[in-house]
Amino acid sequence: MGRAEERRARQRGGRRAAPPTRSSGTAAPTRPAGPASVGTVEGGPVEGGRAAARRAAKGKAGRAAAGAGKGKDGKSFIRRLFTWKKIVGGFLGVCLLGMGAFVVLYMMIDIPKGNADATLQSNVYKYSDGSLLTRDGKRNREIVPLSKVPKSVQKTFVAAENKTFYKDNGIDLKGTARGLLNTLSGKGAQGGSTITQQYVKNYYLTQNQTVSRKLKELVISLKLDREKSKDYILAGYINTSYYGRGAYGIQAAAQAYYRVDAEKLSVRQGAYLAALLQAPNQYDWAIASDTGRRLVQARWNYVLDNMVGQGWLDKAERDKMTFPKPKAPKAAPGMDGQVGYLVNAANNQLAKQLVAQGSADNVNDALNLVDAGGWTITLNIDKKKQTALEKAAKSQLTSKLDPKKRSVDADVQAGAVSVNPKTGAVVAMYGGKSYYQHYRNNATRVDYQPASTFKPVILAAAFDEAAQTQTGKPITANTMYDGTSKRPVVDKGVKVGFAPQNEDDHDYGPITVQTAMNYSVNSVFAQMGVDVGMDKVLKVASRLGMDTADLKAVPAQTLGTMGASPLQMAGVYATLDNHGKKVTPSIIKSVENSRRTVDLPNPIGGQVIDRNAADSVTSVLTGVVDDGTAKISVRDNANRDGRKVAGKTGTSDENRSAWFSGYTPDLVTSVGLFGESKKNGAQVSMYKAGGYPRVNGGGFPAQIWAAYMFGVSQTGLKFDLETDQGAAVQPTYTPTVSQTPTQTPSQTPSSQAPTSQSPSQTPTQTPTQTPTQTPTQTPTQTPTGTPTNGNIDNPLNPNGRP
Repeated sequence: MGRAEERRARQRGGRRAAPPTRSSGTAAPTRPAGPASVGTVEGGPVEGGRAAARRAAKGKAGRAAAGAGKGKDGKSFIRRLFTWKKIVGGFLGVCLLGMGAFVVLYMMIDIPKGNADATLQSNVYKYSDGSLLTRDGKRNREIVPLSKVPKSVQKTFVAAENKTFYKDNGIDLKGTARGLLNTLSGKGAQGGSTITQQYVKNYYLTQNQTVSRKLKELVISLKLDREKSKDYILAGYINTSYYGRGAYGIQAAAQAYYRVDAEKLSVRQGAYLAALLQAPNQYDWAIASDTGRRLVQARWNYVLDNMVGQGWLDKAERDKMTFPKPKAPKAAPGMDGQVGYLVNAANNQLAKQLVAQGSADNVNDALNLVDAGGWTITLNIDKKKQTALEKAAKSQLTSKLDPKKRSVDADVQAGAVSVNPKTGAVVAMYGGKSYYQHYRNNATRVDYQPASTFKPVILAAAFDEAAQTQTGKPITANTMYDGTSKRPVVDKGVKVGFAPQNEDDHDYGPITVQTAMNYSVNSVFAQMGVDVGMDKVLKVASRLGMDTADLKAVPAQTLGTMGASPLQMAGVYATLDNHGKKVTPSIIKSVENSRRTVDLPNPIGGQVIDRNAADSVTSVLTGVVDDGTAKISVRDNANRDGRKVAGKTGTSDENRSAWFSGYTPDLVTSVGLFGESKKNGAQVSMYKAGGYPRVNGGGFPAQIWAAYMFGVSQTGLKFDLETDQGAAVQPTYTPTVSQTPTQTPSQTPSSQAPTSQSPSQTPTQTPTQTPTQTPTQTPTQTPTGTPTNGNIDNPLNPNGRP
């Protein structure tokens, strides 16, 4: 073979072994032909090249099938989109953008002047006719330099609010981020701000929880921390904060709580003032609930323990410290008598509305907004009715109490609320003898039992739910029940383990629901509550205006063992008077503020119970006045002048509270008396108060009610009732026992008050029905349960009914 042929052979072998790649457009490189390759041109290697080409083609097809949906490099779209480089780059880009935006904000936002909220104004309170009730006076504030506050007291505030205050740069990034997230997600406020941030919020900004406000707070705090000293910031913080009792700043707070100047405060006292800042109204020892007192003591301990942890207080010295109870509040101008109660009640209602409409995150923040001033609040209080209620309380109660003769007289507290059932307006309120003498408002307190004034709620539930007795008979005013004292309550033939005693353990035997209401028979309403279903009773109570959210549906609730206030009970009875349309009592008529708009809800709501049910209860409650426990104080009152009245008395266990809640067609008033120890505020009995063995609802409460109501309510009005039952309608039959008694009953039931003597005439009607139960003893009285003595009409007598 010549050289030319060898060259052509090498060329042919190279092309076959490595054919050009069409996809790339270039030929695969060939290995230089050496001696070994010359001898293999026409042998196996040529065929091997063809096999390799075929295998390459198959592999390429397989890879093409396996790589469907992938890019040219074989990677999926998602993997190509989210590479580590892109993720890290994107994160760094966002960080750079955020940093850039923050730099821009930092350059654009300057430390502003103190905002309008920092320049505190007086609030103006007016009667419903627009005349002045009071101003809250000039701001109780005196700015003091930090040098006049002991170093140890300064540290109590740092320990309470921001332990890293002296080391941080004025902001808490983690807390601020958490607050921003909560704001964006609608979860409300979140703690974690530094003292610098709180000072900026209080003095330069507002309390509004918005993203823009939080960002401004962050920037201003950083700038303030760079431009001002820590002492400057701390001084501003403790001098601008609100401590309760109308005190702004540490000097005013020191005087308000301990009657000393700020420079004389001890560490113990400073720790209490520092603890107050978390919730000044809730933690004020003079008005705090038991829960509030526990919380503030826990907060006080937290402050001192933090001081020990930071090395600012010796542990041995801390262990010796006891809680420094503050002194009672001292008088403030224009708040004496009932004014302080009215102002505080209005402030609390306004604060709740601010929270409801989103102007504040919680009641404490909202009260701070109210206390900041600038409000003109017109109350629904009618000047004439307010004066009349105060006079009634004085003439019928306080003037008759003499603590020098009877120590128990010093423990008697009274509260009352009067409401227009057509508008929901609180037209008068009595919170106690004087705001300066007793700071807790007895008209709004909810820590005493309403007792038998709860029985109309049970009856309302029975009517509204069309409930039946255990034997399947509809519950009406004339339904017969067993009024035996300590009668076991039965549910579907099984005793439920509850057998309440009637007042004075009196046995009434078979009686109508009407008579049971007249004489407040516990055994009857305990059974009725089970017949209706206690869960349904509590639901109706809630719809009528009582707070039953945390109550258990147990038969014991039929005795009114939950807590309630005269304000709540006035709302319940106003809803009954308003034919079942919800009445939510409102002390505020209108609110004006230059910086905020407040939309007040309508006190009159929708139908919460059927009108016939509400009117039937009203009809039954007229019997309590005309034939029951309120006869002497109300029915026989010389000033009644023909007024139509419905109401209910109540006396709680151990005589710790006594009530009368009642209404005429145009006005509702609830009066409560509460036994509160003058020494420690504990609930105590009122036995022998005023010189009487027991204070019953038909006594002082009903007397206050009548003296007030018969002087201000209209005459000549009638209840517009849609009902076919109750005391307003005479029964169509006279019930008798189902067994022939050994003695003929001396009297048949009627709507008249029972007496201990037999009637002078023989009954003209033959009974058409019999009671569902037979008495276990031979009756010696009428089925209505004629008492064994002639003193039951006197509500002040120890044998009177509740």
